[in-house]
Amino acid sequence: MATTQQRFSVIGDKNLNDLRKLINVPIEDSLEPWCHEASRDNIRHWAHGIGDDNPLWCDPAYAAKGPHGRLVAPPSFIFPLNRSFSGYVGGLAGVHAMFAGIDVVWHRPMLLGDEFTTKVWLKDLVEHDTRFAGRSIQQIYRCEFLNQRGELVAEGDSWCFRTERDTARERGTKYAETKQRPPVKYSREDLAKIFALYEGEEVRGATPRYIEDVKVGDKLNTMVKGPMTITGFIAFAQGWGGLYIRANKLAWKQLQKHPGLGIVNKFGIPDVPERVHWEDDLATLVGTPAAYDYGPERCSWMTHHLTNWAGDSSFLRHIEVKIRRHNPVGDTLYIDGEVMRTYTEDGAHYATITQKAVQQDGELSVLATGTVRLPSRAA
Repeated sequence: MATTQQRFSVIGDKNLNDLRKLINVPIEDSLEPWCHEASRDNIRHWAHGIGDDNPLWCDPAYAAKGPHGRLVAPPSFIFPLNRSFSGYVGGLAGVHAMFAGIDVVWHRPMLLGDEFTTKVWLKDLVEHDTRFAGRSIQQIYRCEFLNQRGELVAEGDSWCFRTERDTARERGTKYAETKQRPPVKYSREDLAKIFALYEGEEVRGATPRYIEDVKVGDKLNTMVKGPMTITGFIAFAQGWGGLYIRANKLAWKQLQKHPGLGIVNKFGIPDVPERVHWEDDLATLVGTPAAYDYGPERCSWMTHHLTNWAGDSSFLRHIEVKIRRHNPVGDTLYIDGEVMRTYTEDGAHYATITQKAVQQDGELSVLATGTVRLPSRAA
C-alpha cells in the first residue's frame, strides 16, 4: 500500500553517506549527561526510576555494612552518564530512532562519590529489512566509561534502529495484528497475580550466593514489570533525565540547535519526538500501537533481575540485551532466567544466565544473556 501522506523525513542516501563519514570519529559536541557523579540522590533517583529498591543502592546505613562500605550504583547507572550511549543518535534528521539493545562489560563497581567521564563514537551503520518499517538502519555507538582516577569502569555498544515514520505507519506489518486487538483490560484477579509477584520479589542482599550452590539449569524467580503506565515512563525519565525533555527557554534553545527535533503537536507547538513515550497520537504516527516504554529502561530491568538474584557480594560482568518489540502502555512484562553455564577464569567464578521477557499475551519482548561473578566458599 502506498503511503497516503508524507509527513516526515526519509532515509536519504546522501544523509546516510554523510553519517558514514563520522564512523570512528570521537563525539565531542554531545549533550551534557544527566549525571556526572554517583551521588546519593542520583543513585536513588536512577534505581527508583527502574523500580529497584535494593538497599545496597538506596540505604546508606545498610550499604555501610556491605562489601564496599558505602552505597553502590546499579550497573545500569551507565545510562545517565552519556547521551549518545543512551540513544541520542546524530544524523538522519527527522528519521525516527528506537533504542534496541546493548552489549556491555563492567570492569569495576560504581561507588558513592565516584565521578565519571566518557568517550563515545559512532561504531557502525548496518542496513536491515524489517517488518516494522522496511529499510532500517542500525546505528551502533561505542562508549567507554571512566572514573575520576581514569580507570575504565565499563565499556560497550548500544544501538538504535532508524526507521521512516511514514513507512512504518502505512506499510509496516509488525504490529498489524496488535493494532486490531481491543485495549488491554485488567480484572482484579489479573492485578492480584501481578501484585503477588511484586510482593514476593526476592532481593538476595547480604546473603552470598556462592558459586558452589549454583547449578546449570537453575531457574531465576520471575520478575514482573508493569502494567505499563505513562506514570511509570515518567518515573524512569526522572532518574534518566530524558534525551530531549526540556522546559521553556531550554526547550527553545534545543530546537534552535536541532530544528529536526520539532514535531508540531495538536496545539501547533513544535515538540520533541520523545513524546512517543507519553502521547498516543505521535506514537501511532510513527507506526507503533500506542505510547511505549524506553529501551534503556527495559535493558535496566534485565540487569535488575540479575542483581536481585546474585546478591551484594556479586558483580555483573557482562550483559547483552536484544529488544524485540515495543511495550505499549497497558502491557505487562514477565522476565525469566536460567543458568546456562558456570566456569572459573583467572581465579574468579562466574555464572552465565540467559533471560527471556514476554508480554502478558506471551509475545517475545526481550532476549538477554548476562554473566555474573560470584563468591566462592573456598575463598
